[in-house]
Amino acid sequence: MEHQASRHRASQPVLAGLLAAVVGITSSSAVIVAGLRGVGASPAQAGSGLFALCLLSGVLTIGLSLRHRMPIMAAWSTPGAALLAGTGMVHGGWPAAVGGFLVVAVLIVVTSLWPRLGRLIAAIPAPIAQAMLAGIVLELCLTPVRGLAAHPWAVGPILLTWLVLLRLAPKWAVPAAFVVTLAVVGVDAWRHGGPGGPLLPHLDVTMPAFTWAGLLSIAIPLYIVTMAGQNIPGVAVMASYGYQVPWRESMAVTGIATAVAAPFGGHALNLAAISASLCASPDGHPDPGRRWIASSVCGVGYLALGLVSALFTTFASAVPPEVIGAVAGLALLGTLATSLAGALSASADREAATITFVVAASGLSFAGIGAAFWALIAGLAVRAVLTARPGRRVADEAATSAEGEVADQRH
Repeated sequence: MEHQASRHRASQPVLAGLLAAVVGITSSSAVIVAGLRGVGASPAQAGSGLFALCLLSGVLTIGLSLRHRMPIMAAWSTPGAALLAGTGMVHGGWPAAVGGFLVVAVLIVVTSLWPRLGRLIAAIPAPIAQAMLAGIVLELCLTPVRGLAAHPWAVGPILLTWLVLLRLAPKWAVPAAFVVTLAVVGVDAWRHGGPGGPLLPHLDVTMPAFTWAGLLSIAIPLYIVTMAGQNIPGVAVMASYGYQVPWRESMAVTGIATAVAAPFGGHALNLAAISASLCASPDGHPDPGRRWIASSVCGVGYLALGLVSALFTTFASAVPPEVIGAVAGLALLGTLATSLAGALSASADREAATITFVVAASGLSFAGIGAAFWALIAGLAVRAVLTARPGRRVADEAATSAEGEVADQRH
């Protein structure tokens, strides 16, 4: 009995790491492809970007875990990919998007050298940042509904699988829907004579172009979303399990890795947040000092699964975008729910957050600049006006106090 328990403890971090890799990649790879295609990448370029992200995420995760003996995990920016999908092609096309990725890399490295920049991002009111993220992901979250209407026989099995697994095993709902999506895509490709693109992973280099549209529509919103939606929560998740992440080093290496990935189509690398909990929690190992093994195995899993990235993007390009968009939208429903809850949590910023959400969700493009940038500007402007209004602070404090009293009475 004791021998069996020992074997279980030995295999536990390996299983946790493999689970984190499978769940992480299957839950977000469709979002990555949708985002890269949205800003102008060809199927081959999107496959290159996904492969570069898998490769560098694996290398960084293994390196950071071994160096610090902590379950530190690197990943790609899933909210950032959703931002790209909603932004659409900017002036300058795909090269301008790649230029925006490189600017993000520089900003992340600067954050490691000048911590005040990170604090400036953290100073953006959480409801406004969450509202911007909610507005960004809304369009993709609507895709399953639209896809069901346009292609019921293709999207229906995906949604049914997700719903059943959401009831029986919520953690596996999106991965299972992803597997069904692969089956649907494979059948469709077989009916039309097989795939029409590369099946082996490859790296496709794009020379960057730097434009104002790429800076304001892609780089700045992508940096803010990556910092506020991934890096800062990633540190908080690790702290909740008793780990202190080396902030400056983590920002430096993820920023440099983003610079390496950008010419190959990788949009942003950062600290993992939600998926990190799979390895940093007791599920990774009862002994906190041994959980780095789980994250190291996850890194190896990223490298292995990256080998099929080209296969996925090639098959995905052969079906209507609503089919791949369906599983991408399902993967972002949790992000949408969390972001909406955060956006409306504080009564003091509710109007500003609502304006931010509406502008971000509108798809507005003005002066060649996308909706995410204008949503942030609009939300901060409305908040500044309302905060400066005489008597507003007292009224907000009274409303917040009343809400707290009502909540206490309910409990």
